[in-house]
Amino acid sequence: MSEATPAGDDHVYLSLTEGGSDDAQWAFGTGFSDPLHGVDTTLPEGVDRAALAACCLALADDALVTAQRLAQWCTRAPELEEEVALANIGLDLLGQARMLYARAGQVDGTGRDEDAYAYFRDAGEFRNVRLAELPRGDFAFALVRLLALSCWRLALCTRLARAADPVLAAVAAKGVKELTYHRQYAADWVVRLADGTEESARRTRQAFADVLPWLPELFTDRTVAALCPDDGSAAGVEAETREALQQVAAAGGLALPDAEPVPGSGRDGVRTSHLAPLLEELQSVARAHPDGVW
Repeated sequence: MSEATPAGDDHVYLSLTEGGSDDAQWAFGTGFSDPLHGVDTTLPEGVDRAALAACCLALADDALVTAQRLAQWCTRAPELEEEVALANIGLDLLGQARMLYARAGQVDGTGRDEDAYAYFRDAGEFRNVRLAELPRGDFAFALVRLLALSCWRLALCTRLARAADPVLAAVAAKGVKELTYHRQYAADWVVRLADGTEESARRTRQAFADVLPWLPELFTDRTVAALCPDDGSAAGVEAETREALQQVAAAGGLALPDAEPVPGSGRDGVRTSHLAPLLEELQSVARAHPDGVW
């Protein structure tokens, strides 16, 4: 540190608490204005505010937690290209989370912004599916989990693109394009690993065995299903997701194992022991400097 630098200025986060625009935000390192700026946010008649808020919150939590797990592959992916790809998938999910949190805050009566949802709730207040919060695992697990979550979320967003709420429908329609790529990226890698070396095939089989017990929770998701059009049944989402997983496994020469479901649901606030440490890492700076701005 040079002699001209004040003694306290060597703290990397010091400037975050010094002045700045009132509308600057912690959210994902941006000073963006309302992520729904320019979007018609009028709530149509007949749409249940509480149900819409719960759906947006659940989908946003899924996206945020999944993105944070993907971010843990930065500097750890097998190749730089895959590190960038996983980071970009995480950024897609963060974009979805921002808009969904913003919509939840508009309709749940609290007026909370995206920062409040992302950084200032404890693990017990999150409503993500538990598959998203499981530890990073090895590369095979990361890709099989991404495949499962992408197949499921794509099936949901395809249906939610016809939701009565125009904001939810717009976010879902945008998400369909992103999730189609996420699913394809994960599928390509899962096939490559399953059809690769003996070791990569073993790890991929184990990854499916580790992921499949958590799938039933996704298919009993009443929170999101309540906002799907009448033809967007949970049974249809499950069939579409399982068929996609089966096709990818078969392409890699694997048979999906039987799996005993893990009881409970993240939608009901049931958590694993892994979410709290993940959130501590995600939220630490924002909580240390709650009035900080970029």
